[in-house]
Amino acid sequence: MKVDLFDFHLPEELIAQTPLKNREASRLMVLNKETGETTDEVFSDITKHLKPGDCLVLNDTKVLPARLFGLKEDTGAKVEMLLLKQDEEDVWEVLVKPAKRVKVGTTVIFGDGALRATCLDELEQGGRIVKFDYDGVFYEVLDQLGTMPLPPYIKEQLAEQDRYQTVYAKERGSAAAPTAGLHFTDRLLDEVRAMGVHVTFITLHVGLGTFRPVSVDDVGDHDMHAEYYHMTEETAQLLNQVKADGGRIITVGTTSTRTLETIASRHDGVFKAESGWTSIFIFPGYEFKAIDAMITNFHLPKSTLMMLISALAGREHVLAAYKQAVEKEYRFFSFGDAMFIL
Repeated sequence: MKVDLFDFHLPEELIAQTPLKNREASRLMVLNKETGETTDEVFSDITKHLKPGDCLVLNDTKVLPARLFGLKEDTGAKVEMLLLKQDEEDVWEVLVKPAKRVKVGTTVIFGDGALRATCLDELEQGGRIVKFDYDGVFYEVLDQLGTMPLPPYIKEQLAEQDRYQTVYAKERGSAAAPTAGLHFTDRLLDEVRAMGVHVTFITLHVGLGTFRPVSVDDVGDHDMHAEYYHMTEETAQLLNQVKADGGRIITVGTTSTRTLETIASRHDGVFKAESGWTSIFIFPGYEFKAIDAMITNFHLPKSTLMMLISALAGREHVLAAYKQAVEKEYRFFSFGDAMFIL
């Protein structure tokens, strides 16, 4: 299957650069995965499509202020560093720009020296393994010196850092936000619960790979990045009960979807409490074992996210819906509008 099959025309001006003031005010396109029919609504209308006994599954990962700007200790040259994942205490995998400036043994200083990073190893595509030195608590230092790692296609500065966090963000560790969840407010979640809809959480720490373009011609040749996930016993039991009672499991975002499908695939459709790393790649031909419906944002052409939703709703239905979204000037990607595939 060719990657070009998931291409479409996306005017650059439709890539949302800033979030709306009111999270719930985003537009919502509802897509029937069986018929391909769509309706245009507002995100706060999502309750019209939920029923008692359904279960919303949200990703409670919290984005680290993981982008750091520093100087090489020996030359003073500028270096940008993005934290990707922690390998062990104070040792992290990071992405650096420009990569040629950071070799093994190079030390980069941030702030007034409150944080220092020494390169231990060089990886591909600008990746590095570094060891941090600091005084105090690492995450407190990071909060002072770091900024939110916005995707490369967002050129505007973010006025309020917490607008790149969901209102339920809890488990620190992501290099990017699970953006489908950005539309929810505490008020809307309370309304959902009051309807008799279950709300539960999983954790998947989003890696930088979510932004990396697919660089192969054939979908089957693409290597997915691995991301850490966790499901509690409480959530596993709830999901199994919802399934047994005939309720729908509705994931919020591709990260929640990949987590549930990873676990269900390993246990013959049953949910179990576990932690681990997943590199599951979902594209057309995949048979879903865990979810019934999904809330997601509008994705970029030829992305693995486009392939995932095409597996759920059918490539032709998705491309037709996206054509409408472009014509109606929906806002795309992280700070953009939403789609409910049911």
